[in-house]
Amino acid sequence: MTTLWDTTGSAVVKELAAQRRTGGAVLSGVALTLVVVADEDRVTEAEDAATTAAEQHPCRILVVVRRQIEAPVPRLDAEVSIGGRLGPGEAVVMRMYGRLALHAESVVLPLLAADAPVVTWWHSDPPGRLTTDALAVVADRRITDSTVAADQLTALRTRAQDYAPGDTDLAWTRVTGWRATLTSALDSVSGRRGDAVRVLGGRIEGDPGTATAQLLAGWVESRTGVRLEVVPAARHTGPSGVDSVVLELDQDEEVRVHADRRGGAVISQPYRPDATVALPERTLGDLLGEELRRLDPDEPYAEALEITTGVAGLVDRAPLRAHVWVDPAQPDERDSADGVDAASVGENSPHGAAPTVPPTSEGTDDVALAGEHDTPDPTAPEPEPGAVR
Repeated sequence: MTTLWDTTGSAVVKELAAQRRTGGAVLSGVALTLVVVADEDRVTEAEDAATTAAEQHPCRILVVVRRQIEAPVPRLDAEVSIGGRLGPGEAVVMRMYGRLALHAESVVLPLLAADAPVVTWWHSDPPGRLTTDALAVVADRRITDSTVAADQLTALRTRAQDYAPGDTDLAWTRVTGWRATLTSALDSVSGRRGDAVRVLGGRIEGDPGTATAQLLAGWVESRTGVRLEVVPAARHTGPSGVDSVVLELDQDEEVRVHADRRGGAVISQPYRPDATVALPERTLGDLLGEELRRLDPDEPYAEALEITTGVAGLVDRAPLRAHVWVDPAQPDERDSADGVDAASVGENSPHGAAPTVPPTSEGTDDVALAGEHDTPDPTAPEPEPGAVR
């Protein structure tokens, strides 16, 4: 790994090429470029997750950490590695200071792998409108996580209002195990009967304030036409926010799936003994790896999000986004394209409509606040030919 202090985007590109020549072809090809936008206090967690995902999907990892847009001197610090601590491929961790943090794409774009799809993941509070972040506009797929928000249900509504095909949410990814288990249980009942099964009602026992539980209820309704109420569970629900699901079927039958807290779930259904299936709480890296398996629009997620939030027409929206520049230093600025108040765009972001800059990084770097670039003295004489300045 090579660390470049107070560097430039061109120097990062050259260092990456130099390490590739020196170390040889560690990775002959990449499936995609994974751009990770993380707050400083979440960088380690994001790096671990990206490394796990890179083991499943060979990719170039570009980690962007935006810090201190108030710093008077723009600065870029970068860590460049190939086959190092961030997995077998190429990785660059970039910390951006000053106004450079608002133009991260100027450094990221030259580092994208040629002819490879781009996936951007925000392990932080994303902007209210992803079009205000150029890293979202250049991406083929955009991954957010409503569970990191203080108010998860408000974050879900924000994502629905801003949705475009290609968006997804790790809160939805956490539902995958429950969806598979419920589908399998109903298939078992249908196989015993030799006929189709109708869901007439039911409930989800968990945390009503979690995005995952609400998206699961929305998914069930999108498939059965029956709304399941999310009711508080009698015990702590864990990261997924779901403790058990009860489905009331026709013919006076009931199916119950209950998490056993040992990495599994117990399925109870009529005329058969209880069965235990695997339903582990997956790591962040496994969730990210699942989302990297597909780059096409996730229509089941759009349908579940539409029902959960009441925002209609998500599947029919255009997949392309046009970049909208919003300066957080001017909160009263209005977007000339559509007249939307810039201050209201990012209601779930601590820094308004602009790309997220973590408040925990403010005032913590004396060099960024008071440092100066090593610029030549304009009054100094020109150096002799061949001399090094």
